[in-house]
Amino acid sequence: MIPASRLGPETDHLKRRAACLFRTARNTRARTSLEYETRDYETMKHTTSYTRRSFLGLGTTVAAGTSMAIASRGKGAFTPNSKRADSGSKDHVTAFHQPERGADHFIAASRIDLNGAWQFRTDPAEQGRAAGWTHQLPPEIESVLVPHTWGIGKYAGYLGTAWYFRTFEAPAGVRGKHVEIHFGATFYKARVWLNGAQLGEHEGGHTAYFFDVSGRLAPVNYLAVEINDQPTAQTIPGWAMKLHASQNIWYDWWPYGGIVRDVWLTVKDQALIRRQQIVTTVEGTGANVRNTMFLENHSSRPVPLKVVATVYAEEGGQRVVSAEHTLTLAPGSQSMTSELRIAPVSLWNFDNPCLYQMEAILYDAQGNLLDAKTDTFGARSVEIRGRHLYVNGERVRLSGMTRHEDSPWEGLAETRGTMRHDYDELKDLQVTLTRPVHYPQNPYILDYCDRNGILLIPEIPVWQFSEKQLADPKVIALAKQMMREMIEQDFNHPSIFAWSVCNESATDTPEGQAYFKTMREFVKSLDPARYVSYADDRIAFVNNPQTNSAWFADFIMWNEYFGTWHGPETQLPVAMQKIQNGYPDKMVIISEMGVAGIFEPDSKAGDRLRRRIFREQINLIGKQDWIAGVIMWCYQDYKSHRNLSPGCTEGYVDTGVVDENRQRRPSYKVWRTLNRSAQLDVAWAYDAGKRPIGFQATIARRGPEEIPSYSLVNYRVAWKLRDDNGTVLSVGEKDLPEIGPSQYLTSNWKASPSKSLHLTLRLYRPKGFVAGGTSLDWWEPRSGGLTIEEMQREAISVPR
Repeated sequence: MIPASRLGPETDHLKRRAACLFRTARNTRARTSLEYETRDYETMKHTTSYTRRSFLGLGTTVAAGTSMAIASRGKGAFTPNSKRADSGSKDHVTAFHQPERGADHFIAASRIDLNGAWQFRTDPAEQGRAAGWTHQLPPEIESVLVPHTWGIGKYAGYLGTAWYFRTFEAPAGVRGKHVEIHFGATFYKARVWLNGAQLGEHEGGHTAYFFDVSGRLAPVNYLAVEINDQPTAQTIPGWAMKLHASQNIWYDWWPYGGIVRDVWLTVKDQALIRRQQIVTTVEGTGANVRNTMFLENHSSRPVPLKVVATVYAEEGGQRVVSAEHTLTLAPGSQSMTSELRIAPVSLWNFDNPCLYQMEAILYDAQGNLLDAKTDTFGARSVEIRGRHLYVNGERVRLSGMTRHEDSPWEGLAETRGTMRHDYDELKDLQVTLTRPVHYPQNPYILDYCDRNGILLIPEIPVWQFSEKQLADPKVIALAKQMMREMIEQDFNHPSIFAWSVCNESATDTPEGQAYFKTMREFVKSLDPARYVSYADDRIAFVNNPQTNSAWFADFIMWNEYFGTWHGPETQLPVAMQKIQNGYPDKMVIISEMGVAGIFEPDSKAGDRLRRRIFREQINLIGKQDWIAGVIMWCYQDYKSHRNLSPGCTEGYVDTGVVDENRQRRPSYKVWRTLNRSAQLDVAWAYDAGKRPIGFQATIARRGPEEIPSYSLVNYRVAWKLRDDNGTVLSVGEKDLPEIGPSQYLTSNWKASPSKSLHLTLRLYRPKGFVAGGTSLDWWEPRSGGLTIEEMQREAISVPR
């Protein structure tokens, strides 16, 4: 339990968290007993305690000592191939939305949710297969709710093998259908059995996979999943062998074993659409759209088909353009391409992230609907010209921070409540760019970034690998598998502009160079239009740039920790000059910077250092024309086996502007202020009696010599004046079609007899997030000292 005294002083923060709780509780299908189901901030403010999970609307544990990840995955939840349930909410996910556009668009394919109640048991002796757990329940099982991780609660320190079990009834009418079981992610290595028969296995903890179970279903089915989260030198993530000399080879986040994302069945006809791959090219006032549809025929004979590809405006749902194709699909897999043009086109950008939906529908020769798939996409151009980054032809300089998928209440098995809360805070922190962390992200996060204008550089978790590891054929093959799964799964997201193939590994060695070249070529074969890089912590220390993989990257990602890990702050200008001279044609994004609390005696001192480094280094970085962006590490403290206080073997790494419970540190406000895209200054206007009768404000966007810097269109400024009793005396707002170098704003009112006044101004982005703000206070001068009456009481002679 956390005392209410730890809630912190910022009431707006609590109001947003209360609203987050309400949204999640509202969307929970089988609602558990939450301690709070209210939007009333005052109720929350004065409550003495709350559970960490229920505070964010994330459910509670089923039984004492049993770790649960109770998901708010009912109405409106992200479910691949599901129809959006709450179209009026910003929470919705439409990357897999099947829109109803009339009776003709009935969806033939079905999705059957297998989340919820499962049985669980650890298997430290790895006896499960020999003991027959693949076809019958073992003794001493526990009830859990999937998605789930055993990395929380009584099994938090358990590393090894564990099992999940579930029975389910086969849906009616599956005979002759193509049926698959899908896993959104299982960490880390999984084997799956259905009714005692092994379906297959999968390695990798952050991407989706499936097995064909057509013809294998019984009326009642028994599903068993064996998962192992043990790292080795050949797993990804795995032992950080580059750090072997430090005597700590753990990777820098927690191994949250389990079924950490959704599980579901799909029931389809024998002909289906596996996925779409949508490429947009902006040309003039329009965009050319190339949609490659990957089709499959699971029958034994060729099938005549018709495919209809239609683009809809995501906002409003209007049909934009459509194309029809006929083909005969032979047994097996085949791709076909549809070329369409959107004219005029609305471009995706940071503050106006316009989206479209591509709907592909598959019909048989009789016109019966067989399958349909809808993906969200956007039209935008992202280019590197010289050493600068351009979005839709405009030079931009961006900033943001990373975030681990980690919390004390859910670990890696995150619900929408946690993801939405954290990313709303990232938007409050003015994030327009992030990596976003070392591993592929939950589809909800990618969709959020699409809808809220955050550019991404996703990464696979090759972290602190040695030259030997990077040369290992098994590691290379696994890295390719993970890249392929990530790219195919996430290809259509307009928020993604580049891919990263590793972090802080031995890329300044011959085998490290070979690894990067191999991976870059592989990624380009899958996605030629996007850039490829990696996060480099050695670039400032490499004497010959041509021996470093950065020489071959499309742009440089530099993990910069001068002032802590990398040496004295005074060496930062020297390092910048070295990189500028050594890579004269490379754009640079600082992919990590910040402060770990272990560099000071305690967390408070660590945050003071963090604030100082923010202030000094952001200003210095902004002066470097060739640095296009800066990303801070990390939004929140996260659980780990390393980078902890002396004597600790596990705990939370103190790097965040919030702690693990999302309580804000002072550095939160400093980062938010430093990274605002506009400057807002305000001063009182006085009458002859020196009483405020209005204000004068100046609003200006930040120029290209600063970070961040980008165009500000369709913003809004709002103000409110209150007296000493909190009564609102004046309010107003003004739309700002475009914020240039400077704009002036004035407002006037009648002089108030109040003893004090409080004025607040807020600058709002088009999506409603606060882009900046300021306030002014005025009070009537009041003097102290003895009055004549008080002098007389003190027997002081007072002249008349």
